[in-house]
Amino acid sequence: MSSTTTQSSSVLPSSTSGTMMRDIFFWKKKKQSSLVLLISTATWVLLQFYQFNFVTVLSWVAMVIVVSLFLWGNLLRLFGKETTELLSGEEITVESALKVAMALRTWTEESIRWMFKVGAQSDLLTFASTLFGLWLLSQVGNYFDFLTIQYIGIVMGMTLPVIYSKYEDNIKRLSEGVKKQLHRYYDMFDEKVIKKVTSMMGTTTTSSTTTPTPTPTPTPTLEKEKKVD
Repeated sequence: MSSTTTQSSSVLPSSTSGTMMRDIFFWKKKKQSSLVLLISTATWVLLQFYQFNFVTVLSWVAMVIVVSLFLWGNLLRLFGKETTELLSGEEITVESALKVAMALRTWTEESIRWMFKVGAQSDLLTFASTLFGLWLLSQVGNYFDFLTIQYIGIVMGMTLPVIYSKYEDNIKRLSEGVKKQLHRYYDMFDEKVIKKVTSMMGTTTTSSTTTPTPTPTPTPTLEKEKKVD
């Protein structure tokens, strides 16, 4: 068991898939980045504006690929070249499959760990900002469908990292100022509202838990004096 684990860990460099995705999103591989943006835009236009079905578009893409490979293979045979070269690099290796599986596993684990971290930690500001972000996402979902949200996410992923890398210092200064202002507002809210509410709740609970002292009953002294007389 340990040998297979070490073998899979040696086969899978942890930064390979992340580096490839980073290069695509930062436009270091311009051909792959342009292809991703072009395919996303074409899919969104066909499905959103022309109201094509996803299965129809997928079938059309498959037909274009098959026809292109057929024509390319016939041209190679016409010029007396081997057609087996087309399939030489089209095999899905165990290494690439394990890389994809490990990338999905890492992403899932990080998402679950982030949810537990936000829910379990005592930082109210992070908890409130996370809830606000999820609520804002739910409100955006009322006006856009999943396909449009996915396309907006792809476009933002292809543009925002480049903008951030170009104006990183200015964005960091701006984010630090926003964080300080939010912490200042949170301290004011904590001082004026939360501490007063907790102190009031504490006083009410202490007053309700204290038991009243019983009043002593008067002793019949007059009757005793009459009997003595």
